[in-house]
Amino acid sequence: MKTPKSFLPNPVRRQLVAAAGAACLSPWLAQPALAQSDWPAGKVITWVVPYPPGGSTDVLGRNVAQRISQTLATNVIVDNKAGATGTIGAAFVAKAAPDGYTLLGTSIGPQAIAPHLMGPLPYDPIAGFEPVVILGTIPHMLVVAPSQPFKTVADLVAAAKAQPGALAFASGGNGTILQMQGELLQQQTGARFIHVPYKGDTPALQDTLAGQVQFMFAPVAAALPHVQAGKLRALAVTSAQRLKALPDVPTMGEAGLRDFVVEQWQAVFVPAKTPAAIVQRLNQEINQALKDPAVVALAERLGVTLVGGTPQQLGELQKADSAKWAKVIRDGGIKAE
Repeated sequence: MKTPKSFLPNPVRRQLVAAAGAACLSPWLAQPALAQSDWPAGKVITWVVPYPPGGSTDVLGRNVAQRISQTLATNVIVDNKAGATGTIGAAFVAKAAPDGYTLLGTSIGPQAIAPHLMGPLPYDPIAGFEPVVILGTIPHMLVVAPSQPFKTVADLVAAAKAQPGALAFASGGNGTILQMQGELLQQQTGARFIHVPYKGDTPALQDTLAGQVQFMFAPVAAALPHVQAGKLRALAVTSAQRLKALPDVPTMGEAGLRDFVVEQWQAVFVPAKTPAAIVQRLNQEINQALKDPAVVALAERLGVTLVGGTPQQLGELQKADSAKWAKVIRDGGIKAE
C-alpha cells in the first residue's frame, strides 16, 4: 500500500537542524526564570539510560552528563536500567518526582515505537514526560552483500515483487527501528519480504555480510567501515541528504521512495510536571555541551548527527514519529514477540 503523506514529518525534520543553532541563543534562555536558586542545590542528578552500557545512547549520554555535571556544579550520575526494549527505564523516570533530579536519556524506541507494539505500558510516552532536547540523530543505510545481484533499491524491490516472500531482511530484533524501516519499505512499494530478527544489530549485520539474508537497514556507524572496505554495498541512505562519507550513495528519496526519511533520534526527557525553569536550564546546559569539541568528535565516531534545539522541537518530533510508526505497525499487523 502507499504511505499517506500526512503522517511523514519531513517539515519537522528539515526545521530541526536549521533551527538548532539559533535555538541555543534564543532570548528565552536568558530570562530570569532560569535563575532558580534552589536547583540543583548540589544534589545528585540521575541520568537514566534504558539500555545496557556500551551502546551509542549510553556512551553519548555519559559524555553529555559529565559536561553538565561541571556546568551545574553538581554530580550527574548515569544509571543503566535496561530491559523490555527500553521501557523499564522509561517507566522508572515517568514515576520519578518531577523535581529535575531524574533524567531519561533515551531513543526513539521506548518513546515512539514500543508503545504501539507492547500493549499497555506503565507510562504514557508523551503525557508522562516533559521533552528537554534532542541530542542527535542516527541515519541508516540499506545494505546488501556484494554477492547479492541488487545494485539499486529498484532492483531489490523488483526482485521481491517477482518472488513475494522470497527475500529476507535482517534486524536487531522485533520492534526495533531497523525492522520498522523494512516494514515501511514493504508498505511504500507493495513488495513482500521475510523479516528475520536477531538478538542485536551485530549478529544481524554479520549474517547480512555473509549473504544469509538479502539486505538490512543498518546504522551508518556500524555499516560504513564494511561499505568502505567493499564488504557491503550501500544501495541508499535514509537521511534527508546524502552523507559526506558516501557522496555517491543516493538517499531513499532519490532512489524513488518519496518521504522515506528515517533517523533514529536520541533525546532527553524529564517526568511530566517538572518546572519549566528547570526544563529550560537543562536544555540550555545540554545545548552548550553539544558544542564541546570532544562531544562533537565522539558523535562523529558514533555516527550521530548532533542536533540540540528547543523542548518544543523534541515534542513535535516525538509526536510525529509516534503517529508515523503507529500507522506502520497497525497497517503491517506487527506484533511484539
